[in-house]
Amino acid sequence: MRKPAKIIAIASTAALLAGSIAFTNIATAADDAKAADPVARGKAVAEDRKKGNCVACHAYEGASLAGNIGPMIGGWLKQKYKDKAALRAQIFDASKANPITLMPPFGRHAILSDAEINDITEWVWSLQ
Repeated sequence: MRKPAKIIAIASTAALLAGSIAFTNIATAADDAKAADPVARGKAVAEDRKKGNCVACHAYEGASLAGNIGPMIGGWLKQKYKDKAALRAQIFDASKANPITLMPPFGRHAILSDAEINDITEWVWSLQ
């Protein structure tokens, strides 16, 4: 009686592993579009608690459990920063403009890559 139980356990484990491997690399058209869209990538990095984690300090429309340490992220930033380069510089190292800021220097300390900072800049710039 032990052999059939062991065989069933091994077979079910193998089937589970085979099923997870089979579905690991399936990408949808929506995933491909998201991967190609810097705004979507920027939002994903900004909301990632292990990456940008912008929502820990900032609120923005649609944010879940947003913080209130930093200013609201939104369209008003286009008035404060004359172009995307100025906004990117703020995200890269906010301490250049304000030495006592609480915002981490995401670029200077290599918390985020240049590509991730570019994507976050695109996302923030896209907000109304």
